[in-house]
Amino acid sequence: MKLDEYQERGEKYDSSKNVEKGMVGDAMVEKTLGIAGEAGEVADKLKKIIWWKDKKISEEDKWEIVKELGDVMWYVAAVARYLEVPLSEVCERNLEKLQSRMDRDRLFGDGDNR
Repeated sequence: MKLDEYQERGEKYDSSKNVEKGMVGDAMVEKTLGIAGEAGEVADKLKKIIWWKDKKISEEDKWEIVKELGDVMWYVAAVARYLEVPLSEVCERNLEKLQSRMDRDRLFGDGDNR
């Protein structure tokens, strides 16, 4: 599936209606908090594997993590949609940023604009 198709198809599951595009409204805040919450669930599952399962990821663990990653993706796609930016553009710009950092030997370190 293509990223933009995912973003478009996922919109039907968004209960936020009449979203003002380009505005930071309740829907955008909800989805942004959703990203943080779902990312926390991914981290929590990994923490439990590290501490309780001797770092061994079972097949069930893998698919539980994949489910949470899917939730993260859905929220990211929604925020991008509210910004009127295709998800493919978000990913393309991220790869360009990473390539620039690699070219300048700045992949590691602190700061967004390194």
